[in-house]
Amino acid sequence: MLELKALSRHFGGVRAVDGLELSIARGEILGLIGPNGSGKSTTVNLITGLFAPSAGRVVFDGEDLTGAPTHRRVARGIARTFQNIRLFGRLTVWQNLWVAQNSPADRAERGFFARWLGGSRGVRERLAGLLELAGLAHRRDELAASLSFGEQRRLELARALATRPKLLLLDEPAAGMNAEEIGQLDERIRRLKGEGYTILLIEHHMELVMAVADRIAVLNFGQKIAEGPPPAIQADPAVRKAYLGSDAK
Repeated sequence: MLELKALSRHFGGVRAVDGLELSIARGEILGLIGPNGSGKSTTVNLITGLFAPSAGRVVFDGEDLTGAPTHRRVARGIARTFQNIRLFGRLTVWQNLWVAQNSPADRAERGFFARWLGGSRGVRERLAGLLELAGLAHRRDELAASLSFGEQRRLELARALATRPKLLLLDEPAAGMNAEEIGQLDERIRRLKGEGYTILLIEHHMELVMAVADRIAVLNFGQKIAEGPPPAIQADPAVRKAYLGSDAK
């Protein structure tokens, strides 16, 4: 589904991403891990068009999106969450989902009368389902800024799903969460996989990544140093040294 071909991004003399070759198959959860500054979030920003590459290509569903603007990539089916939460704080929980709809039918639903009526029954049911997934149905009419940190994380995930993505990029979704919330996130990610979503998961919480990922790629200094199933990554000496620590079990 997604292919990164010799993808690079340089900031002056810093090679944040350096000749990255990476692919994600449809229906797969790919974990992307590495130390701070290894290029993980830069990779997401290149996939979504926030950064232009210094070299290389981004190919999605057979289409070269390397020079495409972000809104076109969203329309093609790429959605993301952010390491630092970026919600519309002055909109309600429901409105955050409403504005994220992206298909032609969805855009038609955002007309004046559709807003007044609350959208078609199908749209209302779909967004209600996303609120249920996020555990936010009881807070749908409250401002996003009033939510707790964990609730805001869940709303951001629901908002990304409201765009009807084919590929979901999760940039450290467990950051700042407690153990119970991380367990719930694990369940949500597994549920999304069961529903056929393709997911790129960038995460420092290793237990979560090892539990849900089908395959893991490891970055260090902008380069891929390992790739494979979770058990192989756990046993890889280069990974243990660069990310997990040489004494990690």
